Parts: sequence; structure tokens; C-alpha cells
Amino acid sequence: MNPVARFRALPLRSRLALLVTVAVALAVAAVTAVSWVMVRAQLRDQLDGSLRATNAEAQANQVYKAFGCVVASTLPDRPSNNLSAQVQIVLPDGGHCWVDGRSTLQVTDTDLEVAQRRRGPVHYDATTSDGTPVRVYTQPALLAGQPAALSVAKPLADVDKPLSTLAWVLLLVSGIGVVGAGAAGLWVARTGLRPVDELTGAVEHIARTEDLTVRIPDEGDDEIARLSRSFNSMTAALASSQERQAQLIADAGHELRTPLTSLRTNIELLAHSEETGRAIPPEDRKELLDSVKAQMTELAALIGDLQELSRPDAASPGPLQVVALHEIAGAALSRARLRGPELSFSSALEPWYVRGEAAALERAVVNVLDNAVKFSPPGGAVEVTLRAGELTVRDHGPGIPDEDLPHVFERFWRSPSARALPGSGLGLSIVARTVARAGGSAELRAAAGGGPGTEAVLRIPGAPAPPPPEPSVVPDQ
Repeated sequence: MNPVARFRALPLRSRLALLVTVAVALAVAAVTAVSWVMVRAQLRDQLDGSLRATNAEAQANQVYKAFGCVVASTLPDRPSNNLSAQVQIVLPDGGHCWVDGRSTLQVTDTDLEVAQRRRGPVHYDATTSDGTPVRVYTQPALLAGQPAALSVAKPLADVDKPLSTLAWVLLLVSGIGVVGAGAAGLWVARTGLRPVDELTGAVEHIARTEDLTVRIPDEGDDEIARLSRSFNSMTAALASSQERQAQLIADAGHELRTPLTSLRTNIELLAHSEETGRAIPPEDRKELLDSVKAQMTELAALIGDLQELSRPDAASPGPLQVVALHEIAGAALSRARLRGPELSFSSALEPWYVRGEAAALERAVVNVLDNAVKFSPPGGAVEVTLRAGELTVRDHGPGIPDEDLPHVFERFWRSPSARALPGSGLGLSIVARTVARAGGSAELRAAAGGGPGTEAVLRIPGAPAPPPPEPSVVPDQ
């Protein structure tokens, strides 16, 4: 397993702690390195400054005038060394003398170039004859009027020892900082991920018990609080959906019980007649068969409505497309005339195009017209208008009490006056659902002008009319 795969295999808490530790370690390493380099440069600058400030030329002139180019240790009357440095005279021919110190310095090409006046003063690192690292400053000099160079050296230990001590101190402090950063990162990861642990526990609890009432504290405005609020909203939506599903099943069972009981009773009467050989009078038999047929039709309609309502809101039986609402309303009106031949229908349908499902919209309009037919008195009138995206269906029936209007779009809800009439109580629920899917709204209200009846209003936003079809061209024979 490669390092990346190993890192991804770690728990999120460990990854966060490791990332914090690595980030702090890199930052500490960078700060430590920069600090060490800056202190080193500062100490070297100070050392170079002390070398340049060493005034050895006067003593070198005194020795050179008195004794020539000789080694200082061989002088009978050696000058006192109060320079705290190692000094060496370099002649233009490569000779060197008056070494004031315990060891000599190797004459380099750089020293000769300075002695021969081919370059100016220079600093460089070197090693004495006894192996001691030193910092050397070579500068031009005049000894008894003759050009020469004077090399002044001081041990690099004056710089290296403080740097070594500083390096150990920085290493110790960096180690403590990295360990502390790791501990702090682990603590921060544990503290920051505690809401995630609570969320994980809640999800596991829901998966284990299917209890959707669990809620997570969502104080604050950070990302974790937003995640908690989103989870709470999701569980609330799931709980509401589960409750609606259970209510739908209970209501469907209640609605199915009545027609199934009646259907069973009628079939048992017919079967008993066949088994016992006691014929049912023709009129009663015809009435029983008509009742069975009506109950089967009611069951089929109820099952179709349940299938429509059980479909998720996001699901669609077909793609949304631009359809002519006035044509859909006209087709639905033709079907309604067949269901209410004794009624008079009037319509005023202005062209209006919407984006939706043609079959679903036609069924919604048919449901509204069916209600109007159902509640209209014999010989009554039904008025249908479509103007500026507002489809209005008005009947002249008894109307709906004001206290019942807020419930008309609820599933299986039926007003007391309509419970004796055929129907499942799902038609208007399907209407509201279909219109909402098309981006509109549905409303049921008392008829305008204070007259009898009810107005059903469907408002659906318009869409650009589709272009007319291109005429087909028949090639010449």
C-alpha cells in the first residue's frame, strides 16, 4: 500500500491531527532554519568587522623595519600581542613571516593578488597549520615602503560554538513545538469532529431503530451547525413522508373497505342464488349486476388515483414540454359534456401555452369539471373560462361552506354533503399536485357576485408558444 493510500485509510481525526502536525513542523522547521541562517550571518558579519578593526599594520611595520621578514617567535625581543588575533605578513614573491600566533597560515593565490595590488581586501575561510578553522581577512599594507599584504585570522570557533548551542536550543524548542502541535491538533480534531460523531451516532441510531425523531443540536453558524441543520431537516422531511405514507395507507384501506364490502355482499348474493337454485327476480338481479359494475368502476378509479398519488413528486411519467392549455381544456370539456348531458356548458378559452405534462393536466382539468358536474343541479350551467393563464370552472350548485374550503385539497377529505356521492376524495389532491408540478397553484372559492355555486381556479405560468410546423414539400414527379 502506497503512502497516499495509507493516509486515506486513516480515520478523519487522525488525518486532521497528522496534517496539523506536519504543517506546524514545516513552519517550525522553516522558522528555525531562517533564524539559524540569520544569526550565523550576523555573527560572521561581527567577526569580519572585528578582523577589519584589528590594527596590526603598525606592529608589522615595527618588526619588519627592525628585523626584516622573520618569524616572530625567533625574535630576541618579541613584541607583545594585544590584538587577540593571528597575524601574518605576505610578500609579493610569496614569502610570509611574522606569524603572531601558535600556527601559520597557508599563503593562497588570493593573498598574493592582494600583496601584488591586483585586488582589494578580501575575507575567506581557511585552516591553520595545526588544523584549526579560521576566518581570514587579507588587506594591502606598506611595510618599510614596500607593498605587501597583511592577513589577520581569528578562529571560527568564536562563531561555530554559539551557532552549535543555538542549533541545539532551536532543535529542542522545535521538537517541543511539533509534539505540542500534534497534541493540539488531536485535541482540535476531537473537539471539532464531536458534532460529526454525534451526527454519525444519530445516523447509526436511525439505521438501527428507524426512529426519525432524533435531532442533533445545531447551535452556531459554522459548517458543522449547517450540516446538523441539514440533517435535522432531512430527518424531519423523512418523518413527514413516512407519516404521510402511513396516513395514505390507512386512508386507502378505509376507502377501499366500503366498496369491497358492498361488492362482496352483492357477489355472495349472486353466488348463493346459483348454489341454492333459487333464482333472483330479474329486476333485482339487474340491479345487483349494475351495483357490482358501479363498484368495480369506483374501485378502478380509486386504484388509479392511488397510483397517481403514490408517485414521487420528482418522478414524471413523461418529459415536460410546451402544451396548449386551451386545447387541453377543450378536450376535457368535451368529456365533461358526455358525463353531464343534462347540463349546459359555456366556454371562453383564450390561447395559453404552458410547460407541463399534457395527460396529467388534462386529467386535472377533467377532475375539476367532474366536481362541477357532480354538484350541479339538473339543468344547471357550468361556465369555463381561460384568460391570462387563469382557468376558471364555475358551477351553480350548493357551494362549499367557508369552514370546509381549507381542507378541499387534502387526500381522502370529503365534505359531509358529498359523502353520499360517488368519489374517492382524491381528485382535488391530484389537481393540486399536477398544477404545482407545472409551477402553478389551485384554489377553490365561493362564486363571484354572491351567487350560488363554486369556482375552481387553476393558475399556471405561461411558456413561449412553439413555432408552427414547417410545411412539408412534396417533390415533383
